Amino acid sequence: MLLHVWGASPNARRVRMYLSEKNLSVPTEDAGEGFQLSAQYKAKYPVALVPMLELDDGTQIGEAMAIYHYFEALHPNPPLINIDAKDAAVIEMWERRAYDEGLIGGTEVFRNNHPRFVDRGLPGYVDPVPQVQALVLRGRQRLRKFFQMFDHQLINNRFVAGDRISVADITALCSIDFAKGLDVGVPGEYRDLNRWYEFMCARPSAKA
Repeated sequence: MLLHVWGASPNARRVRMYLSEKNLSVPTEDAGEGFQLSAQYKAKYPVALVPMLELDDGTQIGEAMAIYHYFEALHPNPPLINIDAKDAAVIEMWERRAYDEGLIGGTEVFRNNHPRFVDRGLPGYVDPVPQVQALVLRGRQRLRKFFQMFDHQLINNRFVAGDRISVADITALCSIDFAKGLDVGVPGEYRDLNRWYEFMCARPSAKA
């Protein structure tokens, strides 16, 4: 078994945090060559995205949520996705909101603005995809909505989806740290989101 990651990729970090919270150790290999995925990795995995979990039988599992589900089935405790049907639904709902508004919002800002990603406006594409400056503004708007939505959710919740940590917290934290790297920090007025963020940053999985 081998987990393919790439530098500071927020999606790869999501899986690394998940494994840390589960106290699971999985060998990793960096798939990058600087600001590019390596030719060797793309030949192995033409989807050209990370993370990717490669099983001993050669099966390739991409997408962080799919990798979560694989390990959750093998190692259900501590539960990070579900205890019962309602719990699973609420967690997946908030995880998706964190991904769609937070992580994708940050990705729009990053890929459409960074000079190293000219003609790389979308991940995983071989053909050139031009940057679109209007998407930088839209990405920032999505991040503002993300901050506001999650601050409101955390008014009466210790964690994003309730009283225990879940994959929704992991995706939300990785989204915020990604946004911070783009100079889009959480406004100070969002006290509950900032409280949760400081609490999450102190966890060993976030530090790792």
